[in-house]
Amino acid sequence: MRMLCRAIVLSVAVSCVMTPTRIVLAQNSRALANDMIGQWELSTAERSKTCAVTLKADPVSQGLKLELEKGCAEALPFTRDIASWSVKGLDIVRLQDPKGQSVIDFTEVESGIFEGLRTGEGVYILQDLASARSLARSMDQMIGDWAMVRSNNRVICGLTLTNTEAGPDNFAAFLKPRCDSLVATFAPNAWRLERGELVLQSASGETWRFQADDNSQWRRVPDSPDPFIMMRQ
Repeated sequence: MRMLCRAIVLSVAVSCVMTPTRIVLAQNSRALANDMIGQWELSTAERSKTCAVTLKADPVSQGLKLELEKGCAEALPFTRDIASWSVKGLDIVRLQDPKGQSVIDFTEVESGIFEGLRTGEGVYILQDLASARSLARSMDQMIGDWAMVRSNNRVICGLTLTNTEAGPDNFAAFLKPRCDSLVATFAPNAWRLERGELVLQSASGETWRFQADDNSQWRRVPDSPDPFIMMRQ
């Protein structure tokens, strides 16, 4: 009888310790679910293919209701399998099939930006639709001719960024004649915008990254005493 009493006391004690944690987890899960209700863009990592998704609070079989815009299946074929959405654990946003099995799971990597991986396909991004469309306008503004400049405003190369697709998630870039050997050796032939950075990529997969500075120019990172800047022509 004493052993039974001790077991009951221990069980109650454990329950008392765990209950607040469970409550916090449940509250966080509900908060995330509430935050997710609205319009989102599902896309490849660099937005070469996109799909608008509306997440709703209405319960359906195995999860919550969602709507995919017309054309999603053509842009992102795996979306054909998506029937609902849910929040799993503390921080996983799941797009799932009719049986509740994961089609793709997302976790937040930046404020309002979620990242998911499909094996054999790559990384996909889920972000607020309005923010994504603002990024699209930014990409449109990048298209055109640029000058590559070093210190003392010395132009060392010209570059044209286009909206022509160049492989998964990239767009074609073309160097102009008579470039500095540093740029000519690198020989970028593709570009993309990635989490606020401009990425130039060579045929070998090497990348240079640039961040916008206060003068609406793009400065290569990491910075150096002899800065490498891209200026719109």
